[in-house]
Amino acid sequence: MISARERLLNYAILIVFSAAALFPMIGVVAQALQFPDLDAGTFRDAWREGHFGTYLRNSAIVTAVTVACASVLSIMAGYALGVLRLPGSEALFLLFLAGLTVPTEAVVIPLYFDLRTLGLDNTYAGVILPQVAQSVAFGTYWMRAYFRGVPRSLIDAARIDGASSWTTLWRVLVPMGRPAILTMVVLTSMWTWNEFLLPLVILNSDEGLRTAPLGLSFFQGSHQTDYALLTAGALIIAAPVVLLYVFLQRRFIAGMLSGAVKE
Repeated sequence: MISARERLLNYAILIVFSAAALFPMIGVVAQALQFPDLDAGTFRDAWREGHFGTYLRNSAIVTAVTVACASVLSIMAGYALGVLRLPGSEALFLLFLAGLTVPTEAVVIPLYFDLRTLGLDNTYAGVILPQVAQSVAFGTYWMRAYFRGVPRSLIDAARIDGASSWTTLWRVLVPMGRPAILTMVVLTSMWTWNEFLLPLVILNSDEGLRTAPLGLSFFQGSHQTDYALLTAGALIIAAPVVLLYVFLQRRFIAGMLSGAVKE
């Protein structure tokens, strides 16, 4: 049993970290309230002048494709490494873990030259493929932890009933693991949407392919003194991710709890 003191300490730590996470958002909203001229017209001007419709569409395409590809690959890789226990799976898992330790800044320059050689700079694919690779590293780690926490008797029962490995994965384990999978999807979506460095380097000469954070940066550079317009632009860019989290909050927390398994 957790004592009252330990529970109080846990809540205090959670409040501190929550405040640190929410502080930037609260700061933007508080700043927005200081401008009496920040109204619907300001948002329309920011939308039109900042081309945020195009940038939001680009971010939506990049995020949707990245999350879809990374989720499917992560589920299959996590199942292979967590359930099938193939020869060399432990070494391969360590390779995935190594992918979590490599910062984007360390590889972005050689990555750019490789993509340019392949003709993938200033393309959606040039931004999507590296982010799929980054997301699969985390997704495999996350899904492997979930699959290793599934009772082995359940998998054995499915095998006795004649289910193949493919059927066991997609018809038994995936439906059960929706909270964990949804948490992975939400995290990957937020990271992909907020990615700035890769689009900045890869999409260096095509304005029409800029993602939302990159477009906001250029918008800020051209409206440095119009704080109301800048605040409106920032709120526009942040809104999709905030709405996604608010809408999926309960499922996200349930997935975090179900994914916190001990091996």
